[in-house]
Amino acid sequence: MHSFSPSSLPPAALGVAYYPEYLQEDRLDADLDLMVAAGIRTIRIGESVWSTWEPRDGEFDTAWIVPVLDAAHARGIRVVLGTPTYAVPPWLMLAHPEIAGERRTGERILWGARQEADLHHPVFRRYAERLIRRMLTDVGAHPAIVGFQVDNEPGEHVLYNDGEFVRFREWLLENVGDVEHLNDAWNLTHWSHRLTRIEELWRPDGNLVPQYDLAWRRFQAESTAGYIAWQTAIVSEYAAPGTFITTCIDRDRAAVDERLLGEAVEVAGANLYLATQEAAAHGAPGSPRFPASGDWAALYGADRARGITGGPFLVTETNAQSVGSAWHTFPALDGQWRLFAWSFVARGARLVSYWNWHTMHASWETQWHGVLPHTFVPGRAYREIARLGAELVEAEGWTAGLAPEARVGLLYSTDAHRLWEFQAPVALASAPGAPALQGEPDRHAYEDVVYTWYGGFSRAGSQQRVLHDHDLTQLDAAELAAELPVLAVPALPVASDETLEWLGNYVEAGGHLVIGARSLVCDDEGRFRSTDALAALVGGAWSVDEFTSLRAAAPVHSPEQPTDVPLGELTGLLELLSVPADARGDVESGAEILAWADSVFGSSPAAVTVARGAGRVTYLAGFPTVELAEWLARWVADATPAARDGWRGDRLPGVQVQSAVGADGSRTWFLFNHTAASVAVALGGAFVDRLGADEQRHAGDGSATTDTVHLAPWGVAALEERA
Repeated sequence: MHSFSPSSLPPAALGVAYYPEYLQEDRLDADLDLMVAAGIRTIRIGESVWSTWEPRDGEFDTAWIVPVLDAAHARGIRVVLGTPTYAVPPWLMLAHPEIAGERRTGERILWGARQEADLHHPVFRRYAERLIRRMLTDVGAHPAIVGFQVDNEPGEHVLYNDGEFVRFREWLLENVGDVEHLNDAWNLTHWSHRLTRIEELWRPDGNLVPQYDLAWRRFQAESTAGYIAWQTAIVSEYAAPGTFITTCIDRDRAAVDERLLGEAVEVAGANLYLATQEAAAHGAPGSPRFPASGDWAALYGADRARGITGGPFLVTETNAQSVGSAWHTFPALDGQWRLFAWSFVARGARLVSYWNWHTMHASWETQWHGVLPHTFVPGRAYREIARLGAELVEAEGWTAGLAPEARVGLLYSTDAHRLWEFQAPVALASAPGAPALQGEPDRHAYEDVVYTWYGGFSRAGSQQRVLHDHDLTQLDAAELAAELPVLAVPALPVASDETLEWLGNYVEAGGHLVIGARSLVCDDEGRFRSTDALAALVGGAWSVDEFTSLRAAAPVHSPEQPTDVPLGELTGLLELLSVPADARGDVESGAEILAWADSVFGSSPAAVTVARGAGRVTYLAGFPTVELAEWLARWVADATPAARDGWRGDRLPGVQVQSAVGADGSRTWFLFNHTAASVAVALGGAFVDRLGADEQRHAGDGSATTDTVHLAPWGVAALEERA
């Protein structure tokens, strides 16, 4: 049985998606020579062109790719070969229209884009498997190939085909229980929905029951992961020892649970597109929406990618230049390519692959600009990437085995994302800072809250490790409390009884649990609890009395701070906490009120904390701005000395600090300047600047050290710590 350990991946290097088949001219040798000169070590090929591999039913052409493989191998360029199953050829869709996916029952996805097929239809599977086996039989053993990518950005659609619905009913009986369990768990007595047999279950299209939808979305995510696992199993029959199998994950796809996809392959791959120019600057508001913005966007994307499996990962796609529409063209500033790539590498990436090499001249993605422009003349993007590529090649000795450090855990929940996508807790705003609109739910609320919390902790200097809620109970709570003394939980509305017990054990063992609004209110099936799990967790130190939507943001201030100098704001929603007090108004529960929020209800506790066992629980009663999240993170760091990362140098606004340990045990500190100004950073110790002046990097005895580093606008430093 084929297997691969991500730890055996080569040191971090650059790559590109390469599509010579899209061109009207032969540029193979010229392109690959330019790649070699730019330090590009890997290309991804073949994953988009089923109709080229099989132009007609049963008529295969695998010879077209051999010159690409041969030329790459001759130059030492590694190749990742993709299976092209996400883009069905016209002849197959015309011959078998029954394989079309359905966005709603009976509403077929029209052919003309990509990912239009029902991935679980037996006819589609038969043709896909035939193609994969023919490809790999003919060229899969080529020595240039170091890995395989199965499919591409899986899970784009939630599929409503008849076969999917039949399988869903079977899945319910196997995983959730019989119809009586569904009647009780989903409260199907309401509106006369009680079932007597599973065949009476209505289609999901018109469903308004949140618990039903949560189960449906879990099934769809498992179905997507099962499809990728099916391809992985086929490819593993042909994959040579030492090669890996991955897929490129877009975590925002509708039918994706990134954690499950990670289990379906051997190495996690993620597509991480970033906003550029001032959208990447310190002080930018930041948003997870495509392309992700804010000075923490690259670090967040990398930590989410690493959290898929907990180990090294591949950035399978990131923007070479501007991506998207013609009216949204923002090429990176000088230095930003380097800033983003080293951010990925510092957090565990072993490949940073640009989409794509050359900008296409026709079809949909002509405005997704590649390393080379439409003219093929290397320009500023190529020069910046070549500088970066040379730097990564020279750094291979110390980036091998690089493992990022963290002392703060960030908990992510796909179930919470789905629950709030179906029944959002806040409304959309018409513009930033504008009053909420009635009747317009914010389907991205969960992602926004998590992203903002990460941004606040990042700006406060905390290095984070992303964990998934379904994995918690497999971990030893006491061991994790020692490894990650702080566990940040932006929101956890869905939690099993086992998860509640685990969180309590984490706190009792000395962990500092920092948890956000609307958490622990539902069980693992999405039912609201009839007992107050939060109050039980904090020993009655406080409880949520009620909560309110906010038409305007609620300013937050500390007890010692004037109300006209807010720490930040709570937006969209505010919980009104009940904190037991004696007749004089003094808190008697052992809780400490850290901050107050001002709303139409007057002043109410916004942040509270209490010691429990050997640990502590801190709670935020609303959804914060990044400024408030940063204040909270700084308070948490002061209250939890064990969570400090050990950096003794300056912490300047706009300069992110991250650390990683190499295979030889050496620690490297990375500094990322997210400002348009040059800065000097006092280091507070002895360091060797691994990316700095030659006399510092190449001292024969390794003794050349520096105590100050100068960062250019958007600059990067990698500093080896010396005793």
